Amino acid sequence: MITKTIRHFHMFCGLGGGARGFNRARPVVGNCQAKFRTIGGIDVDTASIADFGRLSGVPGTVLDLFDRAQYVAFHGHEPPAHWREATTADIHRAAGGERPHIVFLSAPCKGFSGLLPESKSATDKYQALNRLTLRGIWLMLEAWKDDPVELIVFENVPRIATRGRHLLDQIGDLLRAYGYAVAETTHDCGELGGLAQSRKRFLLVARHIEKVPPFLYEPATKPLRAVGDVLGRMLPPGDLRAGPMHRVPALQWKTWVRLAFVEAGSDWRSLNRLAVEDGQLRDYLIVPEYRDGFLGVNAWEDSTGTVTGKSLPGNGSFSIADPRFTQSSSWNDGQAYGVRRWGDTSGAIAGQQNPGQGTYSVADPRHAGPAKHSNEFRVVRWDREACAVTGAHGSGQCVADPRRAGPAFGKYAVTPFDQPAGTVISGSTTGQGAFAVADPRSGMTTDRSAYLTGGHYGVVPWASPAGAVSAAACHDNGRWSVADPRLPAAADRLVARIVSEDGTWHRPFTTLELAALQSLVDPEEVLELDGLSDQAWRERIGNAVPSSAAEAIAHVMGETLLLAWAGETFMLSAQPIWVRPMAVALAVASGASS
Repeated sequence: MITKTIRHFHMFCGLGGGARGFNRARPVVGNCQAKFRTIGGIDVDTASIADFGRLSGVPGTVLDLFDRAQYVAFHGHEPPAHWREATTADIHRAAGGERPHIVFLSAPCKGFSGLLPESKSATDKYQALNRLTLRGIWLMLEAWKDDPVELIVFENVPRIATRGRHLLDQIGDLLRAYGYAVAETTHDCGELGGLAQSRKRFLLVARHIEKVPPFLYEPATKPLRAVGDVLGRMLPPGDLRAGPMHRVPALQWKTWVRLAFVEAGSDWRSLNRLAVEDGQLRDYLIVPEYRDGFLGVNAWEDSTGTVTGKSLPGNGSFSIADPRFTQSSSWNDGQAYGVRRWGDTSGAIAGQQNPGQGTYSVADPRHAGPAKHSNEFRVVRWDREACAVTGAHGSGQCVADPRRAGPAFGKYAVTPFDQPAGTVISGSTTGQGAFAVADPRSGMTTDRSAYLTGGHYGVVPWASPAGAVSAAACHDNGRWSVADPRLPAAADRLVARIVSEDGTWHRPFTTLELAALQSLVDPEEVLELDGLSDQAWRERIGNAVPSSAAEAIAHVMGETLLLAWAGETFMLSAQPIWVRPMAVALAVASGASS
């Protein structure tokens, strides 16, 4: 097998998702196999370039590609004294003095994105950002005009085809002037890479006609995967063995409540079905699940219980059914607080992925612990079906039976001390018949004198000193609790687990899960990115090119280059020529256009 090295370079490289995908491609044609090698990348963001080095294995270059007029329009002031416009010499240095066979460009897309209002996208600031697309292409073409790059891929959001139409027309004319056949298309990166998200992107491909005669074929598509296929392979959310990127985001309490009431597969519009009377939910109340007081929620009009030394939701009734939240009238994008089903694919991972900004939560069925405990102490309603009957049913199958039984055969019947027992039958076990008696001879005095002097369950005021700390100090054998006034403020953030109506935990994706959905990291691996900010990590992850999609694109480009270098001009393939509606654009020698 003969190995051919294909060099690739990345403009606007971000954290290196595209470069990582290209490096993984291994196309084969005949007895030739291609091996991809990154020769560099350019981005204006320092943190992204640090990540690029980690993911691509090659140092990137921090470089501002604005011209002076664009810089002033975008930033609103003149550049600093040391700033200068980038030149073709800077591009050469960023590529390590080597010439690439493929250049991948993923220019900033904020100005073209539908997340930005049309009026704002038309401002001088975002028009300057949009013009980077044209300037980046021109700098690249000029840098290697004496020995042109064989293949070029330019990717962006689909709306560039409308908001940036005038720029795309100029880019197409520029590429054709340098000898390229050009075609535009829109692909789903999820289908190209077999991802668990649907991510529609615009792709412009260009083939240098003289250097690459063979057609460039479309990558094969794959079915979208279920989001649970990826998340199910990862450690549970919040398990920091997977690193700090796997922590569950701390959200406001009202956000957790809203997420709990969103139907899986839907979004904030599910909240419209809730009946609200006098500012309160009429049909629902969050209640404890495991033991008395556990995750207890006090009614708004009721008084609370004693505030103990550890007033947490998990050890008492230290939560409140607060009616003071209203649905925002501005949630009209059809995405806020969206919750994905465990078996569904995810939406596109954008630069901002908080629960209130899109479908960035999942109905996680793994809240109840190991499957063998899922029916522990479960009581089935009389009018509902039972759970599956299993071999280990000792504590798992019970029923709320409304039929009052007689004293002789009543389940768990307790006979008063001064009453006759029921009939003694052969089945008088702990479950049925005359098996128990209310025996008053406990030996304990009614005044409980033993507990009058020991301070049992004593609570010390916050401003008072504690007693001497003994070796056996515990909350129930002395004054070993404190009235702690430091309760969370209304706007404090926390991690909560509310079991929704569908029996799952509606929670936001962790940052590591978003990276896995973007195929930037395998689900079983730990990912480290530059910095300590989840918000910054999420923005860079959302802006990244999914590695698996880039690998699929690199595969077909590698096959085309291997054919060209072998002197072949045609390859029989079941795949359509890229791009299907414009197959002629890559087949003719000149004048091709859409």
